Amino acid sequence: MTDEHAPLTGMWVTADGHIRQELRPDGRYDEARGTRKSAYTGSYTATGNHIDYADDTGFTATGDIRDGVLYHEHLVLYREDS
Repeated sequence: MTDEHAPLTGMWVTADGHIRQELRPDGRYDEARGTRKSAYTGSYTATGNHIDYADDTGFTATGDIRDGVLYHEHLVLYREDS
């Protein structure tokens, strides 16, 4: 596990549970949407509370964690309790 990813790793979910985004310690992410597992996969890099995503299909996105909430483009995700 790299130190830069440690505070971000884990499962992040929308309030309705429809979107589940796992940020992995190896700098990869896997996002499920509804019943569609691995709808989006790719890598991410973190700079402080800012995240830059690079999807395996070529598109990019960003996110920021503020007050324990992940704001990823138009999505609002909350850390899932263990």
